[in-house]
Formats: sequence, structure tokens, C-alpha cells
Amino acid sequence: MTQSKQYSLAKILGIWVLAAAPMGILSWMGWIFSPLLALQFGLDYLGAFAMRLALITLGLIWLFVLSMIIVRREEGDLRWATVKRRLSLNTPRNPTTGQPRARLWLWVVPFFVAVGVVELVLYTPVESAWVSVFPFLAQPQGYGFDVIFGFQDILETLEGAWWFLASFMIFAVSTKILAEEFLFRGVLLPRMEGVFGRWSWVANGILFGLYHIHQLWVIPNAVIAGFLYTFPAYRYRSTWMSIIVHSAQGVYFAFFVLEVALRIECVHRLICAGLVVLRL
Repeated sequence: MTQSKQYSLAKILGIWVLAAAPMGILSWMGWIFSPLLALQFGLDYLGAFAMRLALITLGLIWLFVLSMIIVRREEGDLRWATVKRRLSLNTPRNPTTGQPRARLWLWVVPFFVAVGVVELVLYTPVESAWVSVFPFLAQPQGYGFDVIFGFQDILETLEGAWWFLASFMIFAVSTKILAEEFLFRGVLLPRMEGVFGRWSWVANGILFGLYHIHQLWVIPNAVIAGFLYTFPAYRYRSTWMSIIVHSAQGVYFAFFVLEVALRIECVHRLICAGLVVLRL
């Protein structure tokens, strides 16, 4: 990553606060107030969940807006060429020569597999260990996405509910690409070497994990996953690398949501098996 125009530690932490604080506020507001609002307007649990999802999505949209504000202030415009250059949206580059090499895209595969191991194998043990040390950080009962699929009547309601699939896809895109990746790997990562040197990718992964104050129980897993998202972007100077690895989770889970919209039969077990790849 380029060493020019590096951020100070204060600026790095300031941007982190601007990202994490709104997400935390909106997420916990949704958890506390959406059931009350749903009751007032006669909505069921699914309606309350949709309201909470909308608030979280709003927070993620803010991350994208924040990224664009920073780019505009630093670069003077938001033309695609400018955004592409500033956020390192380019072909992976050889770490030694700096030249773009298409075959470096293959490095996405091992990182994708590693993320799968973290999400499907290590997630529960790591979260259990974390919560055993800090039990007050455990996920609140009824908070998770899996609750939606725990009731047959809700599953039947979702059959043919394309609005639910559309809502999820908006959430997935804003989370995996336009929000978290643009800000953490696009905006922050190239400007953190002035403070953290060659360990900037480690610091970025830690900041990404701690940003999940809206999901306190996932922080250790988010830090581990953050390392896996960040390193290929740092090593090969391409934010597309981290975008692909990170986005794969949302794409994978979208198939389960699509299955709900198409048909309910035999889907419950499949969805429960796939819930581990996405947690709200």
C-alpha cells in the first residue's frame, strides 16, 4: 500500500468511531424499540425483525456515505476513476514488482476456504469461550436471524415473500461491499501503514472486529475473519480481494433465503445448517 498521505492514529480512531457508533446505536435501538413499534402498529415478529433489519441496513448505508465523504474530501471529486484509485479497486498486484497479475486472483480460494473454516467450524467454540469469560456479552435471546426460521408459521409466511429476499440482498450488498469493505479495506487500510507499518493489516482486522459493538458476541470471530479479509487486500493491493472473500458469505446464505421464497418443504433443516454464515 502507498505510504503517501498516511493517517495519524487519532484520525484512524476517529473514522472508526464514526463507523462503529452509529451502527451500535441503530442496531440496539432496533433490538429495543422494534418490538414495541411492531406491537403498536399491529405487526408480528417478522415485521419487528424487518424493522430491525432496516435500521441495521441504514447504519451500513451510512458507512458507504462516510467512505464517499472521505474520498470526496481527500480527492476533490467522486468520479469512478478517482474512487477506483483511492479505494484500490484494481487487479491484484505483484507484491514485489507492483505490476498487476490476473493469476493472483487465485489467492482468493485459500482465503475463502479459511473463512469457511472459521465460520463453520471455529465460530461456535470461539464464541462460547468468549461468552464464558464475558457472559454479559452473550447474544440476547431472540436476537439472531435463526429465530425467524425457528417457527413453521413464519416459514409459511415467507413462502413467495420476494420482498424478504430483496431486503436481504440489499442488506448483504450494503454490508459486504458498499459498507464494511469500502471503509475498512478501501479507505482505512491504505492509510494505516504510517502508524502500524507492515502490521497495518493486523490493526485493520482488529479495528474491524471491534467495530462490531452492535454484535458484541461476535467480536473475537470478527477479528479472526477480519485478518482473513484484510491480508489479501494488503498483500496484493486490491480491495476486490477482500470484497470477494467477504461477499461469499452473503451469496451463500442468499441461496437459503431464496429457497424459503420458492418453497418451504424440506428447507428448515437446510437453513438452520446455513445460518452460521450470517449473523445479525
